[in-house]
Amino acid sequence: MTRITTPFNAKTTAAEVLAGVELTGRRIIVTGGASGIGLETTRALRAAGAEVTVATRNPAPGDRALDLSDLGSVRAFVAGWDGPVHAIVANAGIMALPTRQVAANGWELQLATNFLGHFALITGLHDHLRQAGDARVVTVSSGAQLRAPVDFDDPHFERRPYDPWDAYAQSKTADVLLAVGLARRWAGDGITANAFEPGYVHTNLQRHLDEEFLRGAGMLDDEGNLLTPDHFTTPEQGAATAVLLAASPLMDGVTGRYFTHDNQEAEVVRGGPESMTGVAAWSVDRAAADRLWDYAHEALTGAPTVVE
Repeated sequence: MTRITTPFNAKTTAAEVLAGVELTGRRIIVTGGASGIGLETTRALRAAGAEVTVATRNPAPGDRALDLSDLGSVRAFVAGWDGPVHAIVANAGIMALPTRQVAANGWELQLATNFLGHFALITGLHDHLRQAGDARVVTVSSGAQLRAPVDFDDPHFERRPYDPWDAYAQSKTADVLLAVGLARRWAGDGITANAFEPGYVHTNLQRHLDEEFLRGAGMLDDEGNLLTPDHFTTPEQGAATAVLLAASPLMDGVTGRYFTHDNQEAEVVRGGPESMTGVAAWSVDRAAADRLWDYAHEALTGAPTVVE
């Protein structure tokens, strides 16, 4: 397939991507839309006329409660939804928990929150997405997907030593595979799905990183002051690819792709420590996407996927 390019770049803001785009009447859900990249995604979509529902663990007035690590919370959100959904931006997430934690269902917490909660939300709203006729799903991944595939033999670190970054990387690979799986299954319903990485952005996502790591990454000086390295982007720039995939006419009909923070489709690379950019082959592997879909479906329902 020909790689998709756009007229935008890494410094383009979300507002610039949607300049002249009219979204009145479009209903969009943004998870984790109250801070960081999610907040800027929400602001840009609303400025273009969309009706945006912010789904977050700690909702402000007008937002809706959603704890992605709690499947009961996800089911309650789905049950309370009425009418079409024109787009879902699966943005909420957690990163690099220093110790292994598990959700109530026994899943490692990063995989449960970043992937399974979104899988439950999106599949739960399938009929509402189909009702829209031209819906889009956007999963927010990370360059960390280059680090590790999904370990289907031990996804929850029950036997292998827990590593905060391997756990995060696995969850972000899973987010790309979710978009691949959705694109394969729901194209006939008029639903497209794509994934992207927003680049390096200062947000609450880094709250679990210690000072030693932040200093080593050039994000903190010796006095404890926050630094912004040249390769970082602002939240407004980090949200650009989110709104590109969720609402730009340039992405009409585009599905099953992975974009980088410069608003271009990524090159497929081998993955591993030598890979610095692109999307790992394991992140877009169709067989892995199918296997992960079946694994998640069984976790939610207790029954294997039935192929009709």
